[in-house]
Amino acid sequence: MPAHEILQEAKKLRKVSDSLDLLATQHAPLAEALTVLSGNVRNSATLLEVLVELRLGPEHGLKSESN
Repeated sequence: MPAHEILQEAKKLRKVSDSLDLLATQHAPLAEALTVLSGNVRNSATLLEVLVELRLGPEHGLKSESN
């Protein structure tokens, strides 16, 4: 099912975002850039989730993914 696969990719993007946030705390000279990148990646994950919800309907969206 494409919705499930897309939502899995969104979940992976959120993990990447979390990793970038962690790196930002560990590398002060790059902290600002890493934080910005982390936010952009997280926003991309959110957009994927919204896309699934809007285009495929709620039955394929976040609620069914959490089961």
